[in-house]
Amino acid sequence: MAYMENIPYDELEVGRSACFSKSLTEDDLVLFAKISGDVNPVHLDEEFARDTLFGGRIAHGMWTGSVISAAVATVLPGPGTIYLEQNLQFRRPVRPGDEITVQLTVSAKLDDAKRHVALDCQVHNQEGVLVAGGDARVLAPAEKVRLEKPELPMITIG
Repeated sequence: MAYMENIPYDELEVGRSACFSKSLTEDDLVLFAKISGDVNPVHLDEEFARDTLFGGRIAHGMWTGSVISAAVATVLPGPGTIYLEQNLQFRRPVRPGDEITVQLTVSAKLDDAKRHVALDCQVHNQEGVLVAGGDARVLAPAEKVRLEKPELPMITIG
């Protein structure tokens, strides 16, 4: 059984960090296109994408952004966190088969009354190359919780 545990505002300290990793599968790429409506052929059509400056298919930038969101929601500060703002710069393409790792670091506690926290967000691929970076502002949870991590159904594109 896998669990998720948050870090409430009062327990957060500047400099605290955590990582979250995810691989980009073919199913992820197609499902993200379906969910978002972004069917740009640079994401879905290898022949088309081969003739672009990327030389092949790439992930949607916001897929990378959504992995940052997953890191915020599941590891730092974790369950109960509310995303308020994200500043994000894309540095290198993420390709099908890549594994990205999000490193979040608490950079400031902005407002004790509102529990606002600033996070530095760095995303590297499996080769250690920075693919995206930026910062986020979140509303950290007030209370400690430990929850069973839900098991999601397998969804495949057939």
